[in-house]
Formats: sequence, structure tokens, C-alpha cells
Amino acid sequence: MIRLPEDNFKHQGMRKKLIDQLREKGIKNEGVLNAMMKIPRHFFLDLAFLNQAYSDQAFQIGAGQTISQPFTVAYQTSLLELKKGEKVLEIGTGSGYQTCVLLECGAKVFSIERQKELYDRTKELLPMMNYAPKLFYGDGYKGLATYAPFDKVLVTCGAPFIPEELIKQLKVGGILVIPVGSGGVQVMTRIVKTGDDSYEKEELSNFRFVPMLENKDWGK
Repeated sequence: MIRLPEDNFKHQGMRKKLIDQLREKGIKNEGVLNAMMKIPRHFFLDLAFLNQAYSDQAFQIGAGQTISQPFTVAYQTSLLELKKGEKVLEIGTGSGYQTCVLLECGAKVFSIERQKELYDRTKELLPMMNYAPKLFYGDGYKGLATYAPFDKVLVTCGAPFIPEELIKQLKVGGILVIPVGSGGVQVMTRIVKTGDDSYEKEELSNFRFVPMLENKDWGK
């Protein structure tokens, strides 16, 4: 069973310093920064990383996956231009940290995780923190057609291509943010759906993500 560590004044002070660093690095969306200020990032990491939890870097979280660098989380979330009450499909729940940022921004979150180990842990952890996203164990390439359309789609792993299914499940006027690239570096890509069969694509900065996995083996 997971036990939550405390979130004391020291942790909150470290969190404030991190948020100040993100502002200095160019993050301007105060809604996103305020959301991140509320979330104890150290809850998502092994206790051995407690003192490093508020440094602007990624960490291993098991199953070959990572919790993203805070700057990356803030950058991706800002690109979504979230409005309160919007339906967001997240591909790659991971630790659940990004999921909580979306929830704190007022989104209704539907999140898919392919790694059973991470899915099981997040399903236990987030309710303990009073967060209630809809979590799914499955293949992110397929999205969640049953719950579509979505106002926004966020992919938190490196995709070798833009999955057509995710664009289909986006509302007209909706935004998809996805790191695209099959090598060690991906290009953060922002897609705005302009019609049933059309969209505009904008390529932004380079990032490094763990790869997006497909062909989910449901027997494991």
C-alpha cells in the first residue's frame, strides 16, 4: 500500500523556487504555474529522490519510464490553452504528475497508460491525493473512441508519427500536443483541427521523451 509523505513548509518552499525557475525559463501561463505550485511532486518519486524532487529534471519511475522534467510539463500544458471543464485525453499517464496538473487546470481528464505497473500505482495514488481522473490500461495509439470527441489531446511520450486515430477523436477547433520523432530527439508538435478532415501543424522546440509503445499485449 502507498503511504503519502508529508508536504511541509520546506517542500512548499522548494516548490516555489522551482516555479520561479520555470518563469525565468520562459513559462508565462500563470494558470499552469499555479497548478504546479499546488502539486507535491515528491509524492510521485521514490523517497530516495526527495531532496531532488524540485529540481528541473526528469527521473526514472519504473518500467523503463520517467516523470518528465517540470519545464516540459509546463511547456506542454501551456500549449494546450486549457479552459476549465474541457475534456482532455492524455496518452501516457506515467507517474500521474502531468495528469494532476491537467486536473488542477480544471480539465476533465481521460488518461491511458500502457505499463500495468504504472497504471496500478497511479490508480491507487491519485485518489489518495483527492484527484479523480478516468484512468485506462491500454494502447495510446488507439485513443478512447468511446469517450470522444475531446477538446484537447496531450501525448507525453515520443511518437514516431502522429496517430490518425488521435486526430479523429479531437473536436474541430481542438488542439493536439505531441512530441514527434523516432530517434533520441523529438520535435514538440502542436496540431489545431480546422475541419473534419483538415488540420494545421506547427513544429516547435526539440525534446527527449521515452518512446510511445504500440501493439499492446493484453495478456500481460
